[in-house]
Amino acid sequence: MIDILLFPFRAVMQLIGLVLNLTGRLLGIIIGLILMVAGLALTVTFFGAIIGIPLLIIGLLLIIRSLFRNILSGL
Repeated sequence: MIDILLFPFRAVMQLIGLVLNLTGRLLGIIIGLILMVAGLALTVTFFGAIIGIPLLIIGLLLIIRSLFRNILSGL
């Protein structure tokens, strides 16, 4: 009986969790793209490549983590 009464509250909380999860993924992908573009722009010069290449790698890893979070969390 109590499960029936609490169902609407559980459904709303699950919906809020889903929206926050998707927002976090999208934000991670956007930040990863920004880091990759900044790394690419810095890599044009020789001295900027010292900072640009790691930024590219960090941005790529952030995008991969954001896209495949559920798959990687099981490992």
